[in-house]
Amino acid sequence: MSSDAYQLILPEERKSSLIFASPHSGCHYAPEFLSQTVLDRQAIRSSEDAFVDQLFAAAPRFGAPLLAAVAPRAYLDLNRSSEELDPALIAGITRSMNNPRISSGLGVVPRVVANGRNIYSGKISLREAERRIDGIWHPYHEKLTQLLEESCNMFGQAVLIDCHSMPHEAIEACNKDGDRPDVVLGDRFGAAAGAELMAVVESAFSRAGLRVARNSPFAGAFTAQHYGRPSRGQHVIQVEIDRSLYMDEQAIRPNRNFAEFRALITQVIAEITMHSKGDVQLAAE
Repeated sequence: MSSDAYQLILPEERKSSLIFASPHSGCHYAPEFLSQTVLDRQAIRSSEDAFVDQLFAAAPRFGAPLLAAVAPRAYLDLNRSSEELDPALIAGITRSMNNPRISSGLGVVPRVVANGRNIYSGKISLREAERRIDGIWHPYHEKLTQLLEESCNMFGQAVLIDCHSMPHEAIEACNKDGDRPDVVLGDRFGAAAGAELMAVVESAFSRAGLRVARNSPFAGAFTAQHYGRPSRGQHVIQVEIDRSLYMDEQAIRPNRNFAEFRALITQVIAEITMHSKGDVQLAAE
């Protein structure tokens, strides 16, 4: 199932309370958008979580849906509130939420890509921003809400694994001393997911031979904050994977380890879906 907003791959049978989502792997750069940006085709992709949807493509084989963005993050950020409008980018906006993401150019319609490079030479209209939000943000989040409700009804709980990747340099900058993680799991310090569930996911990545950190430097953004309600049986864990493990970050293409690493992620998916079937209830804390 696909639209301008998302691609949804459903399993033949829902066997797990898990839902996998990849909100930043969209790579459909429409000609009209490319005509608006001052960046070239390579630079505009620098904030894209390239190939993350492919890494988690096996999820439906284990009974879990996979929801993936179509439009790129540089066009619209699905891991932001629809109200995070940037007055420095959008004409007609005089006030905005007091939010460091907006002030740094990373609102729902981003002003910059990686390393603070401006996407546009000037402002875009409020009408244009609303068109993107209405056409992409709302359909994606309506579908995500539907999937979460279905899991709650079918299994008594819903577990969203929100899949992302992080630049290797971000890990180097934040972890100058000691071991640098391959994977950062974010549950907003326990506010977005139950402790037992977090332990299951962390253990699965660790058993795959990956170094895992929690909540630093990434604890989870809008999706984790908005949908994570462990006391109601609705959990969200944000997964950030070091891009250098599976791709050439400069060329934005899979590296020679890609197939092997995807097989590793498939192993992780198999393990955590096994622990989230209807007959295994994880603690809602």
